Amino acid sequence: MADVVSPETRSRMMSGIRAANTIPEMRIRRGLHARGFRFRLHCSSLPGKPDLVFSKYRAVIFVHGCFWHAHECALFKWPKTREEFWKGKIGKNRTRDYAVMDELARQSWRVLIVWECALKGKGRRPVDEVVDSCAAWLHSNSTKHEIRGQHEIIDIAIDHAKQGLPDDLREGPRSK
Repeated sequence: MADVVSPETRSRMMSGIRAANTIPEMRIRRGLHARGFRFRLHCSSLPGKPDLVFSKYRAVIFVHGCFWHAHECALFKWPKTREEFWKGKIGKNRTRDYAVMDELARQSWRVLIVWECALKGKGRRPVDEVVDSCAAWLHSNSTKHEIRGQHEIIDIAIDHAKQGLPDDLREGPRSK
């Protein structure tokens, strides 16, 4: 028989999950600050409240958790319990991510996504290597880039069918 968790207990468990100031985010912040970059944190005036905002470079960095954003890597596995709940919740996160990226691009912001697997797990990269990649990207003209862990699938689009996401998310962002 499966353990039944009360809504109150579940709420307390979920409240312990941080949206800001995570360990991977703090590593990126410390490294970039030590290299002389100055930035704002969690700017609520921008879509998606980016983790780091570099106004001088018209660039933002998001440090995404692989589970919460359905990243195709070893750190993401669909939960075996309450599957419909999790597919809905994570699917909404992915939809929101697409909308945020579209809006930031419309406002001429450059976007870098640093995935949690770049800093955690078997495929992690050295922190200095990840921070150096962030610094190089900030000095580049690239409009969108991702830094991932060292897993065998590099720079591949999410296979929504494989991930079990709802059909309406398989098309990616839609124009309005």
